[in-house]
Amino acid sequence: MTNVNLVKGKTGDWEVVIGLEIHAQVVSKSKLFSRASAEYGGAPNSQVSLVDAAMPGMLPVLNEYCVEQAVKTGLGLNAKINKISSFDRKNYFYADLPQGYQISQFYKTIVGEGYLEIDFEDKASKEVRIRGIHLEQDAGKSIHDQSATESFIDLNRSGIALMEIVTHPDLRSSDETGLFLKKLRSILRYLGTCDGNMEKGSLRCDANISVRRPGEELGTRCEIKNLNSIRNVARAIDYEVHRQIEVIEDGGKIEQETRLFDTNSGETKLLRSKESAEDYRYFPDPDLLPIELTDEYIDKVRANLPELPDSKSKRYIENMGISSADASILSSDKDIALYFEKVASEVNPKIAANLIIGELFARLNKASISVKECKITSSKLIGLIHLIEDKIISGKIAKELFEIMFQTGEDAASLVEEKGLKQIVDSAEIENLIDVILSENQDKVVQYHSGKEKLFGFFVGQVMKQSGGKMNPQVVNNILKAKLKKSN
Repeated sequence: MTNVNLVKGKTGDWEVVIGLEIHAQVVSKSKLFSRASAEYGGAPNSQVSLVDAAMPGMLPVLNEYCVEQAVKTGLGLNAKINKISSFDRKNYFYADLPQGYQISQFYKTIVGEGYLEIDFEDKASKEVRIRGIHLEQDAGKSIHDQSATESFIDLNRSGIALMEIVTHPDLRSSDETGLFLKKLRSILRYLGTCDGNMEKGSLRCDANISVRRPGEELGTRCEIKNLNSIRNVARAIDYEVHRQIEVIEDGGKIEQETRLFDTNSGETKLLRSKESAEDYRYFPDPDLLPIELTDEYIDKVRANLPELPDSKSKRYIENMGISSADASILSSDKDIALYFEKVASEVNPKIAANLIIGELFARLNKASISVKECKITSSKLIGLIHLIEDKIISGKIAKELFEIMFQTGEDAASLVEEKGLKQIVDSAEIENLIDVILSENQDKVVQYHSGKEKLFGFFVGQVMKQSGGKMNPQVVNNILKAKLKKSN
């Protein structure tokens, strides 16, 4: 089974157990408890209200839109929405936490149990259980590299709304964890509740990792904090798994602790011994009333949910005849799915899927741009595919045009006229060229008739090469078959 992963140690097999705590920044113009801007990239301390700075007498006021975003996320993750939830104070001191506590949800969270299904390449799937989602405010940022003797504090992030999404310990490898994070990020982007940009810190991951002998009780876990890319999550897990196995097999004991991942060395390093909930002295926030939601409110949010990746993928397979693998790829990104659907609404969906996956993706990755920035707009790709469908150009010419269009944004039809790339469909002209090629390769004709039928592809290739890819492949195949049969 794909979802069973054992790691071999010196003394036998080990099972890896992983649970995640994901901090997803809520897409909102303002912060969770103030009207200060939540935009990214402002000058230090330029987006700080008196509430964010914890000035005396300043009281938090809940941003209702952030509540809606959390409910929407819960529904998108097949989770129970709790009609009554409340905020609590998580007490700890840090220089970038001006209040001396973080407003979070501990006793009554806004979202309860849910799940997310991940798919493997062999078509197997697995449900990863979501323990819950709670709303909380972010802390500020400490800056240590501006001076040799001083540290600085930027409170722009202080008070920004976060959703902490916590999973059960259902993941069993770094590969499964990567699939989960990619699927979660895709859903958040579809919902519009988090932009999923790990580089900018709007999606951060803490991984709780332990190892055990297959079938035994859970081992002692270590938490790896603030992982900022899916690749680094995988690297940190793989290192930590082997570190823990080595410690145990050498007679040591795993201590519950918080560790950081060093991206340069590829190692996890001790930060501090792990705190427990009691260390934070949680208590209900006296300045904020409980959140009370009605069934009508929840139903209204549910009714406005967009079509999510799994539903899109199923529709592509059933209504458009797209393969399950291609459907999964095309539906995984909201912008790609929108682009594909615009194109597929006017041309053959299979041709559209093949060009997007086979030609477009490689160029987007190489240029490090998104489909929104691509010069081949959906309408220009539709124009290119119309030329293929109308047999004006061959598949080979289409690929050549695709490269030019990607670089320049020129229209396909104009390029065909300008460069004289129309496909040759005249049977007489095709016949003449085939006669020449067969005449020049009589030795291969003899080999073909002696049983080497794969040489048929050689003859087709020669025709296409000498015609500059302009001849219609189907017409070439038909005439070539007839000519070879006649020459036997």
